[in-house]
Amino acid sequence: MGMSLQQQIRQWASELGFMETGFAKAGFLEDEAPRLEQWLKMNYHGQMLYMTHWFDKRLDPRLLVEDAKSVIVLSYNYFPDKQQNNDAPKISKYAYGEDYHTVIRTKLNELINRIAEITGPFHGRGFVDSAPVMERAWAQKAGLGWRGKHTLLIDKQAGSFFFLDVLITDLDIPADDAFQTDHCGTCTRCIDACPTEAIVQPYLLDASKCISYLTIELKDAIPESFKGKMDNWMFGCDVCQDVCPWNRFSKVHQETRFEPNPLLLSMDKSEWMEITEDVFKQIFSKSAVKRTKWEGFQRNLAFLKESTDQ
Repeated sequence: MGMSLQQQIRQWASELGFMETGFAKAGFLEDEAPRLEQWLKMNYHGQMLYMTHWFDKRLDPRLLVEDAKSVIVLSYNYFPDKQQNNDAPKISKYAYGEDYHTVIRTKLNELINRIAEITGPFHGRGFVDSAPVMERAWAQKAGLGWRGKHTLLIDKQAGSFFFLDVLITDLDIPADDAFQTDHCGTCTRCIDACPTEAIVQPYLLDASKCISYLTIELKDAIPESFKGKMDNWMFGCDVCQDVCPWNRFSKVHQETRFEPNPLLLSMDKSEWMEITEDVFKQIFSKSAVKRTKWEGFQRNLAFLKESTDQ
């Protein structure tokens, strides 16, 4: 007896390097609608105005893909085996290597091609953090894990250092059981450790206070009120994940394209503070760090320097 389409997709996804694959029935995210509306009303999105766009599409994948029936959610590990120099301004682990958008989109396209070889042409779109898709909600519906108090998805076997990617399709594939249990219990380590108190209550993030937002999304000057609170982060932040007990189960990724430029690991604080634009381009030529552009990167470094000089 041959494999079902669901089993075949899981196997292909594994061969392409994805960690877990789950399936959910496409439909309106009824529980998410009031949460998203309230979050936006509180202005917790800061200057991320794109979060206010496509409200309906964000909640219903059938508006993104014609006649969508299934949402396939895939996770891709990025946990590194090496860390930066101890005194260096810090970069979030997900940005150590090549831009994940590029790496994973290639793999999603390959998965789509493999599926089409046995199903024939079908409607399907892959999304890598690039469209109004609520990846974490779909991941929970597809059985991949639960949303922790820091709002990120946690996999009981792998922690949270992974990307979530979504393939919305008109193929009718049996759904997995949603992940029902919250395994955070009474733990509040992520809330207690957040340097800027961005996790305003369990499961609620004020993104406008998050260091990742301040160093990447914010285009204006970083507010003076955050001086001394950046915990030496110059791009992104991993604090809430680093302190999470579930990340003791994180395993080192096997993706060669996520390997960092050796300079990223070896440079010390003084070298970073004196970095030139040419070295910046050399280290981050294919990295997501380019998103800040040279000017934004300089702003972040200058803010850290001002904070320590006070």
